[in-house]
Amino acid sequence: MPTAQEPTLTLNAGAVAATGTWQVHALAQGKAMATITTFLQSLKGDQLKWDLSAIDSMDHIGAQLFWNAWGKARPANLQLAPELEEFFKRLETTGALELPRPRQHRLTLVMKLGFAMLLFFEHMAGLIRLIGQVVLDCWRFLRNPLRGPWKEISANIYHAGFQALGITALVGFLIGVVFSYLSAQQLRNFGGDVFLVNLLGMSIIRELGPLLAAILVAGRSGSSITAQLGVMRVTEELDAMLVMGISHGFRLIMPKVLALAIAMPLLVIWTDTIALMGGMLSAKLELNLSPQYFLLKLPEAVPLANYMIGIGKGVVFGMLIALVSCHFGLRIKPNTESLGRGTTTSVVTAITAVILADAVFAIVFSGVGFSG
Repeated sequence: MPTAQEPTLTLNAGAVAATGTWQVHALAQGKAMATITTFLQSLKGDQLKWDLSAIDSMDHIGAQLFWNAWGKARPANLQLAPELEEFFKRLETTGALELPRPRQHRLTLVMKLGFAMLLFFEHMAGLIRLIGQVVLDCWRFLRNPLRGPWKEISANIYHAGFQALGITALVGFLIGVVFSYLSAQQLRNFGGDVFLVNLLGMSIIRELGPLLAAILVAGRSGSSITAQLGVMRVTEELDAMLVMGISHGFRLIMPKVLALAIAMPLLVIWTDTIALMGGMLSAKLELNLSPQYFLLKLPEAVPLANYMIGIGKGVVFGMLIALVSCHFGLRIKPNTESLGRGTTTSVVTAITAVILADAVFAIVFSGVGFSG
């Protein structure tokens, strides 16, 4: 196999002569590419004569070097071997690369706000329709309870309630310890150690317990519900159910709503209990308040109405989480990107709805549950 000759360029009396091998393996040797590039950039003038007839062999890389030096146009005075003609014909037919102009985004800030409001009202209308469908399905269930989806309700109570006992207990206990410890430090400065029971009882039973349980269930069970319905959409199971005459609302949505309406109050009671135990432990270590005093003082410090408000919050929060999760689950399109985006939006919206509902509870029951 013959060795490649070094590609060279010479300038003599306005004529540029090229010799050697103008292929990529020869151009890559040593400083050949840098030397040739520098030489070509130093050439100026349109009246130069180019003699490429002495080139041994060439490929598209070598031809592109000349083509760029010529300004992407064949010079007037060019001597070219017939076997090299094909390279430059292809470069001529290719022409300049024209990228499509980026499309200007013509939406103004007001238009974007308008589209966001339309999307919001679209979601609200879909959620209202879903609530109406659940009410009709519940009425159908009450008229004929023997044919109801008991297994689905039981399974959802197990998944959303029983399997969430561990995480709610852990987080509730830690929140109780932290809240009791920080409150004890402040109350000690004012000599109000005995009021720690009042502070813990009211805050945990009325506010922190239901809200904490709802946020954990929204992140855990709400995402699971949305993902389950989304996967059923991707695998076309929802379409198959419609073909078989099985109602989505009666077999999928209503059991989840009822299950969370039953499981959430129980989780609230569980979270309240564990959080108060954590607060009791921290009060014993920080203020030396005995558990007997804590348990004796708690019913007196926290009226029964606060306990009922907390349980009522659990029911409302559970139904909200289930409705929001099912709403976004049914809107997922049959692709994985929509599945991920819909699950994330479902969790964020469910938590936001829970916090808004908690604010409504705080306003409506602002004068209820406080001992005089």
